[in-house]
Amino acid sequence: MRHRRKGRILGRSPSHQRALLRNLASALMLTERECEPGEPGAPKVPGRIVTTLAKAKEVRPLVERCITIARRGLVAQQAAASLATSAERDSAEWKQWRQSEQWRQWAQAMAPAVTARRRVLRLLGDKQATRLVFDTIAPRFADRPGGYTRILKLARPRLGDAGPRAILEFVGEMAPAGRAAPRVEAAAS
Repeated sequence: MRHRRKGRILGRSPSHQRALLRNLASALMLTERECEPGEPGAPKVPGRIVTTLAKAKEVRPLVERCITIARRGLVAQQAAASLATSAERDSAEWKQWRQSEQWRQWAQAMAPAVTARRRVLRLLGDKQATRLVFDTIAPRFADRPGGYTRILKLARPRLGDAGPRAILEFVGEMAPAGRAAPRVEAAAS
């Protein structure tokens, strides 16, 4: 019996499961990076990966957790920005600011943001993906209280073993280029 044993095994050892989920989550984050259209490894659609349904359902909580941690870290970072100095590093003005009480307040305000970055880095295991989460993905979902991803089942199964496939993507304005969203007009009565 599997009482209190949550999650899918996915036919792998526990360390292999963790590595698989980290790689899938990082791959989803990395689709948001700036790429040239002809660059090898460039995503077809930003913010979207195609995988099996079971893997998509397993990686979704990890992706959502990373974005939530990053959102909370951004709040702390914005609070610390008001205490920061605009002086160039190692200049006389910067050294004076570094010795002041304002620097100590800035460091205390910045600590949760640094902790959030370290937590996301530990979950994802990829520095570039972590940078993308904090720079592009988390600010986009700043006003959204959760539900940053969706899973869409694909009609065609995987070619080799007929495994059910799904799309894992970020929610938001993901309409394909060149297509306008349908407009609904109010009925005149």
